[in-house]
Amino acid sequence: MEIFLFQVVCTGSQDQEEKAECVPGFQEKEYQVEYSGGFLKDIPLLQVVFEDCAGNEGVEFEVSNPDFLIDAKLNLVPRRDVIDSGDVMFVHGVNNHVDDVAQVTIMGAPSRSPQTLREILGLSDMMPYRSKRSLLVPPMFVPENQRAPFPRLIGKVISSDMKEDHIFRLTGRGADQDPKGVFSINRLTGDVAVSRALDREAIAYYHLQVSTTDLSGKLVEGPVDLDVSVIDQNDNRPVFKEPRYSGEVQEGSPTGTTVMTMTAYDADDPNTDNAVLRYIIVRQLPDKPSPNMFYIDPERGDIVTVISPHQLDRETLPTTQYELEIVAKDMAGSEVGLTGTATATITITDRNDHAPEFTHSLFQASVNEGSTGVVVNLMVDDRDDPATGAWRAIYSIINGDPNQNFEIQTNLDNNEGMLSVVKPLDYESAMFHTLLIKVENEDPLVPDVVYGSSSTATVYITVMDVNEGPVFFPDPLVVIRRENIPVGSFVAMLNATDPDYLQTQSIRFSVLRDPADWLIVNPFKGNVTTKAVLDRESPHVHNNQYTALFMATDNGSPPASGTGTLIITIEDENDNAPYVFPSVARVCEDAKDMNVVVIGGRDKDIHPNTDPFKIELGKQPGLEKTWKISRINDTHSQIMLLHSLKKANYNLPLVLTDSGVPPMSNNTEMKVQVCTCKKNRMDCSHAGSIQTNLLLLLGLVLVSVVSCITL
Repeated sequence: MEIFLFQVVCTGSQDQEEKAECVPGFQEKEYQVEYSGGFLKDIPLLQVVFEDCAGNEGVEFEVSNPDFLIDAKLNLVPRRDVIDSGDVMFVHGVNNHVDDVAQVTIMGAPSRSPQTLREILGLSDMMPYRSKRSLLVPPMFVPENQRAPFPRLIGKVISSDMKEDHIFRLTGRGADQDPKGVFSINRLTGDVAVSRALDREAIAYYHLQVSTTDLSGKLVEGPVDLDVSVIDQNDNRPVFKEPRYSGEVQEGSPTGTTVMTMTAYDADDPNTDNAVLRYIIVRQLPDKPSPNMFYIDPERGDIVTVISPHQLDRETLPTTQYELEIVAKDMAGSEVGLTGTATATITITDRNDHAPEFTHSLFQASVNEGSTGVVVNLMVDDRDDPATGAWRAIYSIINGDPNQNFEIQTNLDNNEGMLSVVKPLDYESAMFHTLLIKVENEDPLVPDVVYGSSSTATVYITVMDVNEGPVFFPDPLVVIRRENIPVGSFVAMLNATDPDYLQTQSIRFSVLRDPADWLIVNPFKGNVTTKAVLDRESPHVHNNQYTALFMATDNGSPPASGTGTLIITIEDENDNAPYVFPSVARVCEDAKDMNVVVIGGRDKDIHPNTDPFKIELGKQPGLEKTWKISRINDTHSQIMLLHSLKKANYNLPLVLTDSGVPPMSNNTEMKVQVCTCKKNRMDCSHAGSIQTNLLLLLGLVLVSVVSCITL
């Protein structure tokens, strides 16, 4: 066998830098293969570079030259030995993520030849071949639904080259393939016969082959196609897809309006009258106001209106649904045609041709002042269909409500208008309200119908007087007072008025809520005074404000009351001395770092009565030889040892002074424990009493807190 050589050249660069973003498809769009006499089967020519940016799952490749394929490794491989490859082919790659094409150019390839490499080498098997012209096979036709006797002759095959030792053979569907045995051929004469009745709707066409062989079965002539067509008989009735059909037409529609289309199907041959249908209406229920309200196009099956628009009135018709019995007949509607029946139900739909009307022109209601809610339901009549926007009502207040005290909404269950008070009414301001209400439909009225006077109504609202509670003004009342003012000091004057100014009523004041029990109120005059000292640092004071609640009650029948809030902003005084933290510190007796602890000052007061703090050693003589205090900032200072101390507990006197005017000082002590320290462990066990041990524990906690603050 000759060996074929080839060389592959790719025009795309394979060492390009990776792109920052993946682009689906062939990463190289053009490839070149050098032709050197042909290509051997299964020898790869090149490898395409394809990426769908999602794992290349489900990718399918198709090569324009069927002699080549793309294998699992994306190699272009010949399916067989190929000489006539052509000078170009295309590779199509596709899956759910990408659809792309690449081109392969065959450099130096000759023009294509009908011969293959295997045929040139003489490797192909030569099949015997004889001319078919001596075998005459005419087309044959068989009517369906034939009756016995069978078999019946349907035609004859003629061979002009028939020998005594030759026989006819019939093959294909209907002969030796399912359905087997439908047709047969006389082996000697070529007569073709059908063995049973046929059904065109099951199989309308049979494609068989006729050939001649010798007695040993060797093929002599053929095979030649034999086509048998089944002639249709009108054996199928028209059938509607559904037994019942539904359609709609709006009332008042013009004559000739298409309502719906009826369609039936006939399984017979559509090229014959056996399947040509005609439609008729055979019955209408009810038959009022006319038995011929609708017409059906005999050929298309379109049902259209015949009745005039004036008579097609949903509100005056005896029913809103009509039933039509539709008959479809084949044979183009001739008397011998077969029929099928279906029912068409036509619903007369509503249009907004009736405006809603109030049942009364005047409605009346009463409501207590100060209350809200529904006060009256307005009823309307509408002759349109309740299931449509032509019936559903929309109410609006068109006059008499300048302050928007009222609102009207539709009750979706009965279409009534629910008139509500949304802003409480005041008897003293207005004893009566007159509203003008309009009703409309969701859908617009038809052009020849308008809203009349019956679509508006008047509503009289009577406001009933109710004893109203006194009202504080202002509410809340905000005042500023210093803490520690003397008991009995004036705080505020409460002011409350009675809205029922048409009545003569008196008002009494009382304390409703006073969390710290600091205040008292004169029941008649309303002046508030202190009965205890105001303390800004009290837990009842929040953000420097103290809140109390008072009540004013009139002498009406029954009495009514109102509440008001008093907010006292308490100014600070320097009435709290500062204190030191932490109160215990620890230090190692052999510590090289003489810094003992960072201490800070705290004060319950607020600026300017707090920091900057002054932290000093106590007045005991000799302290300054052992201890030193250095200021860090306005609130903290550093305590240092000037020399080492022996293991023991020491009480260090301190003086803390705030910046108030006048300032306040606090003489206090800090416990300093000098301990033995070995291998990062501190031993302070020299403290011998329970009190001392407890102080040690407290010191540990405080030192830990200080360490965290320092960090």
